[in-house]
Amino acid sequence: MSSAYRKPDTCWQHHAALNGGMTYREPARTTTHRIRIRWIPVAGLLVVIAAIAASLGYQLLASSSSPAASPSHVLRGKHPGAFGEAVPSTVWPADGQAAFVETGQSQVHAGPNQHAAPIASVAKVMTAYLVLRDHPLGPGEDGPRITLTDADVADTERRHGQQESVVSIAAGEQLTELQALQSLLLPSANNIAAVLARWDAGSVDRFVARMNAAARSLGMTQTRYTDPSGFDDATVSTAADQVRVVDRAMRLPVFASVVATPSATLPVAGTVHNTNTLLGHNGFVGVKTGSDDAAGGCFAFRAIRWIDGKRTTITGVVLGQPGHDKIAAGLAAADAMVDRIADHRAVPDLKQRTLPLGTAPRSHLPQLRARRRQQSTRGETMRNGRVGGMVRPQPRGRRGRALV
Repeated sequence: MSSAYRKPDTCWQHHAALNGGMTYREPARTTTHRIRIRWIPVAGLLVVIAAIAASLGYQLLASSSSPAASPSHVLRGKHPGAFGEAVPSTVWPADGQAAFVETGQSQVHAGPNQHAAPIASVAKVMTAYLVLRDHPLGPGEDGPRITLTDADVADTERRHGQQESVVSIAAGEQLTELQALQSLLLPSANNIAAVLARWDAGSVDRFVARMNAAARSLGMTQTRYTDPSGFDDATVSTAADQVRVVDRAMRLPVFASVVATPSATLPVAGTVHNTNTLLGHNGFVGVKTGSDDAAGGCFAFRAIRWIDGKRTTITGVVLGQPGHDKIAAGLAAADAMVDRIADHRAVPDLKQRTLPLGTAPRSHLPQLRARRRQQSTRGETMRNGRVGGMVRPQPRGRRGRALV
């Protein structure tokens, strides 16, 4: 366990002790003094009652946070989950870091090893959130048009030479705000992240300043943005911090709609596909992948499951997943984590599915199936030993759900 995780579980527990005492003396002989002395214990009792009432009021207020409020507390280690159970250590991936929040909860459940680390294209969640906050779109609206310039084309060519993720553009091309967001969130275009930053704030530097201001306002204390795309390794955060902005962004209907889209058509680039190949499978409805050598495989996600007869939304983030195909590693870690959170009591929310089965791009599905087979083999050999991360402990005879 990393030193960053060796903290007592005190972030959500508040202990108060009321210590008081009274001294008594022989009553004075005058009537006036007797009346005054009778009121001393009464006044002391009123002070104690008021203090207890204030303490109870604080606890009730904290425990009855509105579901619409942003996640405000981070619970580390074994803490009560949505059903009054502890989140077992086997929920978390063996590598990297992860966190999640469930329907109606204000607490973010954070796994071990929470520390500021590169987040790659997961940073684009904040970029899209700010653009939609500053330029809201209603359902069915495309928004204003953004005209691309020669400078944008030159920037795209430069990024392409650095092997960044970009979409093809042309000088004079016009993208609607919606198309720009699709370019940003589906194929993960770094060049469009810069275009949106300049369009929104006048310059990339000013937009990055807004990103950091928004992070502070959301309580993302271990987050620092240095660019709008996440390509810069100095853009760092934690899984727990990123859950906050993902949860907030998914409340915007247009954002939620875009990240639930398997593909889109752009004027010059043509058809582009969503890098999230879990979309439409096992209840996954978004959000954003990310990967590079420094960040590993990253995935901010939302999945909807039926758990104990209740429709439950699980919003989470995994960072730093190792593997040759880092995107597939991030997707597989999230898929396995959601299964463990549900503890095999869940089924995908088929009634509320955004996409029909089989409509998502399938480029990573063979790798995900292979990882599942490896996990199953590891589970058999490690069932009685130390189990963590991708291995799902389960009684013999219980079958895990296969990826469809």
